[in-house]
Amino acid sequence: MISGSGFWTRVAAALALALASAAFNPGPARANDGFPFGLEMTLDVARQPGSKRIPSLEIGDAGEVVLELWCKGGKGQFSVAGNTVIFVAGPLQDRACPPARAQADDELVAALSEAATWKRQGDFVSLVGPRTLRFRINTN
Repeated sequence: MISGSGFWTRVAAALALALASAAFNPGPARANDGFPFGLEMTLDVARQPGSKRIPSLEIGDAGEVVLELWCKGGKGQFSVAGNTVIFVAGPLQDRACPPARAQADDELVAALSEAATWKRQGDFVSLVGPRTLRFRINTN
């Protein structure tokens, strides 16, 4: 979980990146960079035993994110400039998760927050940091 002061530091950094990006790219965010703004994508992993859920991100046109994880859910914000990405998580809803799923959700949010770059290959988006997360863009 992100501390209060750490959260606001990341929010300020994300805002600064977004403003800098807007200064250099006055058009719509999705026009040139290929980041999946306005789309939903699902983590490219197998289901956990005993669960039908697979984590997904619904990314709005302005980078706002609705997270649906293995058990928890919440909101966050993506800021993108070129191939650089910053993800800031908001508070997560604890839905009486079993300990293993709660830990997996927390680790996934930490990996999203540590991602520094991204790349897109067709319907797949990889968020790259200490751990690479690969998502499939939902095209149906």
